[in-house]
Amino acid sequence: VQLQASGGGLVQPGGSLRLSCTCSGISFSSYAMTWYRQAPGKQREWVAIITTNGNTNSADSVKGRFTISRDNAKETVYLQMNSLEPEDTAVYYCNARWSYREYWGQGTQVTVSS
Repeated sequence: VQLQASGGGLVQPGGSLRLSCTCSGISFSSYAMTWYRQAPGKQREWVAIITTNGNTNSADSVKGRFTISRDNAKETVYLQMNSLEPEDTAVYYCNARWSYREYWGQGTQVTVSS
């Protein structure tokens, strides 16, 4: 099983990034997909989730700025991040969960700074 996250980088405040997480070795369409993030010195926090039937939810801190989506044919989940703020700086991780099965990606660094 592999979850490969990509798309992170350095962006100025107010900018945008799109993260991707491509999965292999799992029946992707059966898994709820979640993005988490961990800022330096802080605990990992939940960012957004998309269920197997496409329902989404996101943390209040990113609501209206971040959008999660999935492409089952490409076995990929996305996180479109707009109006980025310095507080969004973190390592972003994707997570796949189905019943007792749970897998994590390796993380991708997002840095928001001028």
